[in-house]
Amino acid sequence: MQRKIIPVMPAPAADAALEACEAAEPFALMVLGDSMLPEFAEGEIIVVEPEGLARDGSYVVAQHDGEPILRQLLRREERWWLHPLNPRYADAELASLEAVRGVVIQKSRPGSRRSRKTYVD
Repeated sequence: MQRKIIPVMPAPAADAALEACEAAEPFALMVLGDSMLPEFAEGEIIVVEPEGLARDGSYVVAQHDGEPILRQLLRREERWWLHPLNPRYADAELASLEAVRGVVIQKSRPGSRRSRKTYVD
């Protein structure tokens, strides 16, 4: 079966939406791919807080190469990196924290109320 990807919003409007006042509201995304295994499996839903505190070790959604990407934010030698948990993928250096669009605050598996994990204190 071939997977069909349906964009949430057109790419040109994505940055404009993030600049709007509604961008301060938490939003949900579905995890696609295996780059964040074992912590985040494909099909899980993550809740992202745009005004969350991005710190070393946080899971974040960041703009990278023109696309949003889910990664762990790591600080090494005065630089910030986007780190995939799956070792098959490479780390990517961030030019600045302005690329971070939000911090993951929760995840859940669709159809299972008990399968929920929170990432904030």
